[in-house]
Amino acid sequence: MKVQVIVCDDHRIVREGLVALLEREPDLEVIAQARDGLELVRLARQLAPQVVVTDMSMPGMNGVEVTRRICSELPNCRVICLSVHDQTRQVLAALDAGASGYVLKDNSFDELARGIRCAMGNQLFLSVELIGTVLGARRHPEPLKQALPAPELTPREREIVQMFSEGYSTQAIADSLHVSIKTVATHRERIYQKLQIQGVAELTRYALREGLSSLDAKLRCA
Repeated sequence: MKVQVIVCDDHRIVREGLVALLEREPDLEVIAQARDGLELVRLARQLAPQVVVTDMSMPGMNGVEVTRRICSELPNCRVICLSVHDQTRQVLAALDAGASGYVLKDNSFDELARGIRCAMGNQLFLSVELIGTVLGARRHPEPLKQALPAPELTPREREIVQMFSEGYSTQAIADSLHVSIKTVATHRERIYQKLQIQGVAELTRYALREGLSSLDAKLRCA
């Protein structure tokens, strides 16, 4: 029986290229494609795939949040993250959210296929370039992070942090999330209080540091 896969990337040419390559594999079957994180979460809930392959840098809901939601709601689904970035913090954020693999886009397609098969065997898969830095970070975690854990944000608060950090206006966020401007403003003030920060500049630095956003996503939305 073939492994059922959903592929998500906000760049159509990349997404369709991945689908074409995956469908050549005799043991893999792409059952759906998603254009963004929100659509991926909806499709995963609906179709219950065995594996999702998701880009990390997407507007609205990035790969870390997608991973957190899918792993929480669908514990039997494996998440493989794809990224052009090898920042240790973003990789660790994805793994902490429950990802079974992290593959760099610079590598060959064969590496992604191996990652999917490893995940199905309950093994963690990392691109070889990441193994040393990830192991080092696990052995020597940042002292500040050990002493002072980051405040826990709700899923909706994480969505709003990402969108503000990527340059969305309050009105655009309200429209995207189908809520009022007042609701977005209330969330924003609560986030500021939790994180003890002031202003979008500090919020953006937090989002980048915690893997909730990335520079390329911010530039894309500028």
